[in-house]
Amino acid sequence: MTERVAVIVGGASGIGWATAQALATDGCRVVVADRDRDAATERASALGAPHSAAWVDVSDEPSVERLFDDVGALDIAVNCAGFSTLGLITEMPAEDFRAVIDVCLVGAFIVTKHAGRHLRAGGSLVQISSLNGRQAAAGMSAYCAAKAGLSMLTQVAALEMGPRGIRVNAVAPGFVHTPLTEPAAAVPGVVDDYIDNTALGRAGTPEDIANAVAYLCDSRSSWLTGEVLDINGGAHLLRYPDLLGHVTRLMDQAP
Repeated sequence: MTERVAVIVGGASGIGWATAQALATDGCRVVVADRDRDAATERASALGAPHSAAWVDVSDEPSVERLFDDVGALDIAVNCAGFSTLGLITEMPAEDFRAVIDVCLVGAFIVTKHAGRHLRAGGSLVQISSLNGRQAAAGMSAYCAAKAGLSMLTQVAALEMGPRGIRVNAVAPGFVHTPLTEPAAAVPGVVDDYIDNTALGRAGTPEDIANAVAYLCDSRSSWLTGEVLDINGGAHLLRYPDLLGHVTRLMDQAP
């Protein structure tokens, strides 16, 4: 198998790290790119040669451009960067809303822009979206809006890059235990509420998502583009948990 080159943005933890391991196992030469330089270096060392680490911040376009220019021609790009905040629309500072949009949507655009310049024919670009791209959640206006926008960005990119033989897709996880979700999981009742509203009755793992990403990156999905795959155990079939309500009750109980 000809070696494929893969860049994982946000590859030092959670879904990104599981994806880096999955693609390395599939025979790719992986670049673990992350805002946490030390963590990226540690992860690349754990994978061993010929894998490598790089620093990147998706809200800083020059760093993204430099990352992909340094890598050169590549076959796979996976964007896992993201974060969320919690607050009612009527009370949220505009700068907090912009910060989430800047990373989760504008950052995804920047990664798509510069990865798209270097992806070879037959290449694959995968975005990590969210159940919140299709399911509203009180208190999560910025994240929901960003992920909904990411779905359309994925489709437009698939249209534009298709003539070059490049496929663009997204994976939309439900609740997955990662460093990103640890604060929510620490709130009493939140995890149980998620699981109660998941048809398969369990939370996801980073490996569940990484397996789906790996599928989108190889020849088994060669006729699939412009899709947002719901990998959520059937959570999209039910209601979204009352995350804001759980947090509010916890704060009301605080001394």
